[in-house]
Amino acid sequence: MKKLLLILLLLVPLQRASAARRHADSLSVKIGQMLMIGFRGLDAGGEPRLADDIRKRHIGGVVLFDYDLPSASPVRNIESPEQVKRLVGELQMMASIPLFVAIDQEGGRICRLKPARGFPPSVSAKHIGKLDNPDSTRQAAGSTAALLRSLKINMDFAPVVDLDTNPENPVIGKLERSFSDNPDVVTRQAKIFVERFHAAGVIPVLKHFPGHGSSTKDTHKDFTDVTSTWSKTELEPYRNLVREGYDDPVMTAHVFNARLDSINPATLSKAVVDGVLRKQIGFRGVVFSDDMQMKAISGRYGLDAAIRLAVEAGVDILVFGNNAAAYDPQIAEKASGIIRNLVEQGIVSRERIERSYRRIMKLKQRLNRPRE
Repeated sequence: MKKLLLILLLLVPLQRASAARRHADSLSVKIGQMLMIGFRGLDAGGEPRLADDIRKRHIGGVVLFDYDLPSASPVRNIESPEQVKRLVGELQMMASIPLFVAIDQEGGRICRLKPARGFPPSVSAKHIGKLDNPDSTRQAAGSTAALLRSLKINMDFAPVVDLDTNPENPVIGKLERSFSDNPDVVTRQAKIFVERFHAAGVIPVLKHFPGHGSSTKDTHKDFTDVTSTWSKTELEPYRNLVREGYDDPVMTAHVFNARLDSINPATLSKAVVDGVLRKQIGFRGVVFSDDMQMKAISGRYGLDAAIRLAVEAGVDILVFGNNAAAYDPQIAEKASGIIRNLVEQGIVSRERIERSYRRIMKLKQRLNRPRE
């Protein structure tokens, strides 16, 4: 009897340890799904740590670029259609949970898949908005969607729904990334893009909330204050599309707007993400950050603080493009470790992580599945 009791006493802590490991592993998966990472390489072996990021750290997605800014090199992830399709296939084979494979394929100058590398030409949002012709928009959006589907890229950081309120804006207006300064025109064009993407099984991502069109600076390079230039009209495309049923992702801007939050830029602001986007507008989908390594964030916040504030604000997926001032092959490990520490210290609740995980997994059910 005593021997049996001793065995039972030994089994209890072993069972608890096993349960704790399972719980920890579950948390690792959920945290990993909240990360989207950029990497170097034309194939899946180009970045040695990438396999562990996908298999062990369970990152939720990757973002592809055609140019490597830190090294000023034209060699990054994109060489030809055949190579991109092969790369995406290799990445997905590594993943136990399908990856979001994202790209900035807006059209015009913001185009990672360029004709010089064998991809079809595209037109800018401004060109499309000036035409304001449904057939022309459907053709342009359908061409982009078909291209992405052929390459197995399942997410496009487009369409841009910023209003073209400042034509001299260095990152929106001057690059012809906005359809129009009229929110109704922007809504019409964006809606068609969303429909064409859905038909091809590509997930669109509206950007940059709550509006980057009126800025005079570029958040890639500097702190960007839109307090005196922004207007509530810039929310109208989001409000209109959500009212009509839009439930795909929205990407935040790193703009600072003291009228919405007197302390933090939008990506790090609970007042903006949870207050304006979710509560006021009623958005229930996945929220992406813009690249967390842009100077508007990294130049003013340490990595720990930026991640904590973004998660507390309600951002579901934190994007680390690894294509700003520096390249950090360990960024996935660092970011996941920071989020885990926040949970273990009780600063961020497990339920907060669970909410993002549920939204992400619901969205992943749509991958490569046309919605028409």
